[in-house]
This record gives sequence, C-alpha cells and structure tokens, in this order.
Amino acid sequence: MESTLPEQIESERLVIRVARPGDGVMFNAAVVESLERLSPWLGWVTPVPSVEQSEASCRKAYARFLLNEDLMVFFFQKSDGSLVGGSGLHDANWDLRCFEVGYWGNAKFAGLGLITEGVAALSDYALERLGASRVFLTTDDRNVASWKLAERAGFQLEGVLRKDRRDLAGELRDTRVYSRIGGE
Repeated sequence: MESTLPEQIESERLVIRVARPGDGVMFNAAVVESLERLSPWLGWVTPVPSVEQSEASCRKAYARFLLNEDLMVFFFQKSDGSLVGGSGLHDANWDLRCFEVGYWGNAKFAGLGLITEGVAALSDYALERLGASRVFLTTDDRNVASWKLAERAGFQLEGVLRKDRRDLAGELRDTRVYSRIGGE
C-alpha cells in the first residue's frame, strides 16, 4: 500500500496528472470556455479567474501535492493532449485513508464519458493503491449531471442532507453524499 499521492496515472483514454506550475494558461482557457456549464455549481469560476489566478491555483496545488496533502489533477486526452477537465483527491486523511473527490469538465468534451473515466480511474487508484477506506463526494441535489456522473463512476448514494449548505445564490440547498468504500 502506497502512502504518497501519485504524480501521474493513466486510464484507457486519459493521462491524469498533477497540476503543475505553468499549467495556468491552459487551465484558464478550459474554464473560460466552459463557464456556462460550470458557473451554476462552482463558486471558484465566478468572478472569472484571470490567467494569473489560474496559474497561482496550479502553483498552490503543486505545493500541496509535494506536501502529500492534496492532489489536484488534470485529465488530458491521450490522443491529442487536450485538457478535458480536472479532478482530485482532496483533503487527504492518511490516518483514515479517506479522500474527497471533486471534478469539472471542459464543455467541448461533454458527453464523451471522459470525466467519468477519469474520476473512476482516480477513485480506483485511491482504493487499490493507496488503500483508501473511503472515497467520497458531495454534490448539489439539483446538479443532476454531477450526481449521474458519480453513479456511472461506481459511487453509491449514502443519503441526501437536507438544507445543509448554501448554494451560490445564498439559498439553502440539499446535498447528495456519495462514496466508494474499500473492499466492496
């Protein structure tokens, strides 16, 4: 069982690698072209980040990776190197071997199953190689595309927390909690 976050893994169609210094320009371009799909759900895309802010995010993410605390990754299509989205194993709890997954997709690759493939591969890696006891995610109950992706990636619905968080408009929302558990 490994005790360090991976710098890179691969799935059938994707190279999944840690965000690094220098990735800010392409990260920013993918977010900007996907704002319509991302902005209802992800607070970090509003206001629209500058290239400098996206680069700072990549640098900060790489520092946290080096400290073995968090893994922010990008999904690159093997066929042409296009950035198709991102994910991560966040807030690593090495005592419990527990990780939270988040994800977003570049709109021009929607419907191809690439984000599902990447999330499943990253979660498989956590469970099989890192010995994760639990990989989980949360999503707004109204974000049907997100929770359907979670289900396609093998996550099981644990429950819906009613009115537990505020949405981006400040209204109370219901949150779906999904997980994959080691040994299942």
